[in-house]
Amino acid sequence: MSPRGRLILFLLGGAGVAVLFVLGTVDLPGFGGAWHPYGERTLPNAIRRHTPNVVSSINFDQRAFDTLGEELILMASALAAVVVLRDVREETAGSHAYGPAEVFDALRITGYLLLPVTLVAGVYIVAHGYLSPGGGFQGGIVLGSAIHLIYLAGDYPALARVRPIPMFESGEAVAAGAFVLLALAAAGQVTAMSAAVGLEVGCAVVLVLAKFFEQALPVRTSE
Repeated sequence: MSPRGRLILFLLGGAGVAVLFVLGTVDLPGFGGAWHPYGERTLPNAIRRHTPNVVSSINFDQRAFDTLGEELILMASALAAVVVLRDVREETAGSHAYGPAEVFDALRITGYLLLPVTLVAGVYIVAHGYLSPGGGFQGGIVLGSAIHLIYLAGDYPALARVRPIPMFESGEAVAAGAFVLLALAAAGQVTAMSAAVGLEVGCAVVLVLAKFFEQALPVRTSE
């Protein structure tokens, strides 16, 4: 696209955002006033949906479309990083293979012992997000980070085997699509939405870190 075309596209998009912003703010209640229509609807709706955690009820029910936008932004960022770093890696690819790092036995054992504990903690945070502070975003970060304890244990080849990139790319796409369907259905399924977000965030973390590892880690020549 030419610079002129990009400028026109930017101006059109900016004008659209400006119109939506004005329409969304003209009927807001006055600052410091006694009328709070949004707040008056929040708690009754959470109780009606049987969601003890009002924060999760807002994120995954009353503001599902807003959360959908945040999730798709994360997905787009992760995919962009993967595509860019993949191209760079292909330009410098050669007959190299990753070798296991030399680490202390205590660190290696600690990494392997913490792996199942961290995975269980991540699943727990996702599954119980509707009951207590937590949910898909936090649990997804924990799950995506947990797998990389294998790398901290010094065994990058093992990490590469347990996180095949195509599977995580598909998982991220499926999770994002599932959240879109749940948001459009407006079914109030807070638990299902939290699970979809947890899967999408976890896959995004794994994909981004995988590509950064490929760029930064030293390699050993294959024999």
